[in-house]
Formats: sequence, C-alpha cells, structure tokens
Amino acid sequence: MNARTTYFEHGTAAERWARAQLFFEAKEYATAARILHPLAGEAPEQLAPRLLLARAYYHSAQLSRAEHELRALLERWPVEDYAQLMLGRTLERQGRAAEAAPFLRLAAAMAGEFPE
Repeated sequence: MNARTTYFEHGTAAERWARAQLFFEAKEYATAARILHPLAGEAPEQLAPRLLLARAYYHSAQLSRAEHELRALLERWPVEDYAQLMLGRTLERQGRAAEAAPFLRLAAAMAGEFPE
C-alpha cells in the first residue's frame, strides 16, 4: 500500500466523506472517486456518497463506471430524479442519445418540467 492510498483511506467514514467532498469541490474528480469508491461500498444504503461517486466518475470521464453506479442507484432509489438526469447525460456523452432519452424525459417530468 502506497502513501497516497493510506492517506485516502485514513480516518473515520465522516473524515473520508469530508475529504472526498473537498477533492470534488476542487475539481479533483478522479481523486474524489478513489476516496468515495470504498466509502460507498461500506454504506451502500446511503445515497449521498454513491451519488457523489457517480458524479465524480462522470466529471473524470469514467463514463462506464458512472453508468454502472447510476444504474445501481436507480435500482435502489428509482425516484431519485438527479440520478435519472445524470444517467441520461452519461449515456448522451457516450453517444447513446436514444438510450438516454427516456431517462432525461423522466427526470424532467419528476422535476415538474413538461413539454408544452
């Protein structure tokens, strides 16, 4: 185990969560994902770390990982409109617009945005 890994894994879950948020806010998305991945695994029932992990994957262009995490989130929390939106955007970014469309429509409807 190297020093970087030790630093990222050091501390309580709350300390690692705070550290991951700091890296995310600093736009160090890949680093935030490295911290969040084990943290999300420790508490799969908590939405916030898993959603931030998906966002970190998305922003660091780890799109297949983002898609996987978002699909898992939506299995557990199908009414999470932001996860619906993120999955749609992730699929669009992968050039899969037709597959993204239902997620984007659902997210818009959940947010109260209806086409005129």
